[in-house]
Amino acid sequence: MPNPAITFQHVHKDFYLQEDRTFKEVIPNLLRGKSLTKKYTVFHDLSFEIREGETVGIIGKNGAGKSTILKLIAGVTYPTKGTVAVRGRVAPLIELGAGFHPELSGYENIFLNAAILGMHKKEVEKELDQIIEFSELGEFIHVPVKKYSSGMYMRLGFSIAIHTNANILLIDEILAVGDFKFQKKCLDRLHAIKKDRKKTIIYVSHNEESVLDFCERALLLQNGKLIKDGDPRSVLSEYHTL
Repeated sequence: MPNPAITFQHVHKDFYLQEDRTFKEVIPNLLRGKSLTKKYTVFHDLSFEIREGETVGIIGKNGAGKSTILKLIAGVTYPTKGTVAVRGRVAPLIELGAGFHPELSGYENIFLNAAILGMHKKEVEKELDQIIEFSELGEFIHVPVKKYSSGMYMRLGFSIAIHTNANILLIDEILAVGDFKFQKKCLDRLHAIKKDRKKTIIYVSHNEESVLDFCERALLLQNGKLIKDGDPRSVLSEYHTL
């Protein structure tokens, strides 16, 4: 049996939200000794395990904590209590192009963004031609990204992310990349990665058909708890009954 790639053990996650929005609201409440923040608990004692090579979908209503799970895996945020163990390098396909410098060209941003994702210069150089070819940006690769359309921006970000040597991919509603033809190209590449089973894929989407088509397992979140873990069809059926 493959080794665990991701393990959540008794994870609790709290956020603190500021209630007062204006100076006039803040000062009286400070004088009364009232707290300026309100605690919002995302998870209560959340535990699960994902093994190497699995493709797992995470579903649930807005606010259920799907994106928070991805951020915990990526190390963007940390649990309030409990442990999150990740074995391997992570490539978050969450906010494509996060870290792009607008004044730099697409070519220069490949090196910058890949470095943020943990790649060394020699690793980037090895994949450089494939990154540019997959992005289909052609001569625009040498244009500053501040002049890119949103579709061009996303194309380059996706191309960089899938060419990293990370063994864990985090995908969050990012497949609306460019036109339909390019979306299909991205999905075909993800299916090829899944079939190879050398990477673990965590997939968050509200598109139920894509979860059924792409994932072999699904986790259902509700009110900070894991309600069901199993075959995507049975998990989605449970989701509809809620």
